[in-house]
Amino acid sequence: MARTAGAWERRVGLTGAVVSLAVAGWLIWLLPGPHLAAVLGIGPVDGTMSISHCYEATDWQGYQDGIACTGMYTPRAAGEHRREITLVKAAEKHRPGSTMEVHTARGRAHELSGDALSAGVTSTGLILGPFLALSLSFRASARKGTWSHDGDYVLVFIAAEVAALVLGFVVGIPVSIAIALFG
Repeated sequence: MARTAGAWERRVGLTGAVVSLAVAGWLIWLLPGPHLAAVLGIGPVDGTMSISHCYEATDWQGYQDGIACTGMYTPRAAGEHRREITLVKAAEKHRPGSTMEVHTARGRAHELSGDALSAGVTSTGLILGPFLALSLSFRASARKGTWSHDGDYVLVFIAAEVAALVLGFVVGIPVSIAIALFG
């Protein structure tokens, strides 16, 4: 049986495309995925949080990073103990003593807010962009049967990163407005 020219390159290209998208999915699931799911309220409520105080949070460089609230978290699951927890990127400064239902991810509480949704969507897009460009490059290589050296995939990478930033901005503003109007 005669082997066609480029069959090996086609298999490697398709494998590379699938593997690069799988790595992107794994990184998204590992890093921003749990936080984004908690912000969106996917799944049942994890517990309630009694707010002790809220403050303007800063990131590790000292820049303003939204509102954070601390308080006591009471899990819904039996056998877990109450503990202190931080609600990150809160929708508003909640009154001390108020109680709210929260979703948790990696030891932090989350609620739906424009800042949190914007950060989750942006970080997801920033992770996906390079792997999408790489996957498309592998796919083109598989289609042509030879290694693609086309520079268009650098433009795809740049466009995907810019789109991630814009989408995060566009998603966060209406959510913030809706929360301010409708609570």
